[in-house]
Parts: sequence; structure tokens; C-alpha cells
Amino acid sequence: MSSQITVVLVDDHVLMREGLREILETQPDIVVVGEAGDSAAAVDVVVARQPRVVLLDVEIPGDEVTITVARMLGRAPGADTISLSVDDGPHLLQRLLSLGIRGYLLKSVTRQELVAAVRNACTDDGRVILSVSRRSLAQIPAATGALSPRELDVLELAAQAMSNAQIAARLYLTEATVKRHLSNIFAKLGAVSRIDAVNKAVAAALIPNRTGSREQP
Repeated sequence: MSSQITVVLVDDHVLMREGLREILETQPDIVVVGEAGDSAAAVDVVVARQPRVVLLDVEIPGDEVTITVARMLGRAPGADTISLSVDDGPHLLQRLLSLGIRGYLLKSVTRQELVAAVRNACTDDGRVILSVSRRSLAQIPAATGALSPRELDVLELAAQAMSNAQIAARLYLTEATVKRHLSNIFAKLGAVSRIDAVNKAVAAALIPNRTGSREQP
């Protein structure tokens, strides 16, 4: 069925993958189309299957998880990632959020919360589902209005008059993720356009001053 949500499971524990598959496939609108146990296999399976959602354990063997996420996004732009972890360390959480993940769940979540997060990843409203402690949430820069490292990357490329598509290609993101980052940047800076955001960021010395910037559609 075209309306089904296709999912790839990435976890180095077979029992964990089996449990996730069992939970998800009780839902009539969700189907698991692939599995992987390490970062290299994860990228291969995601590229081959082009799923709508990737459930990704942050501690899989191989490359660091942010590298894995970036590679998957670059080669499967239609896939959104939900990270699963036993820990909610704020530094990793911040870095993954800056890449545009659609969820970060502790493995202690209920099956209802897991299914809801998978369905949320398929919406267009840009919401991110977090199941983390208040301590970690309080340490995420976005909560204080500061621009994240990835948002600064996006804004600096926007200052070079790059389109959303060009920024997405340069940073191995989807265009939808770039748009979400720009929306967050506008809100944090109180900006009404790309040019306004760039000018305010330059004035605050957040990004280098560049000339010749122009509005992109």
C-alpha cells in the first residue's frame, strides 16, 4: 500500500530489532522494510530501501552516529531519522537535532510513544518528538534562543546566496530540513526573511560579513 509508512531498523542487538519489528508491524499503516546492525550496513540498507523513517540506535558499531545520520540523509533525502538511546546526554542530543532528526527517544518509552513518534516523522509540520530528561532539555541551546552549530552552517551558506537546494546538497540535508532550520533561525533572531536573518547574524558577529547576498525564493 502506498499509504504505508516504511521503516528501517538499525540496532546491533537482534532481540531489540525483533522487538521493534513486532511492535511496529501490529500497526496496519507501518511496515518494516529492512534492518541493520552497524553504521555501514545502515547506510547501505537505507539507500537500497529508501524508507520513510529510520529508527537508529545511537550506539551502533562503526562510524559515529552523527556521521551515519548525515550519510543517510545525503543519499536517502526522503528518510527521516528517529534516534533511540539509553542515555540523553545533551551534547549528542544537540548535535543530532542540528542534523534535523525528527525524534530522540529513550529506550524506556512505551510502545504507544514509539508508534506516535514514527507517525509524527511523516508529518510536514516539522515537530520533533523528544523523550529526554528536563536536565538535558535545559542544556540544548535552542531552548535559550542561541543558534545551534547546524543552524549557523545553514545561515552562513544562506549569506552566500545559496538556495535551499544548494544548502541541502552542501550539508547533506533534505530541503525540508533546511526549511525547518531557517524557520527556527527566523524565530530565534526575530527575522522576517533570509536577508534580515543574515544581517542580524552579521551584526551580532555570529557569521562572517559577506557582500552580495540576495533573497532566494
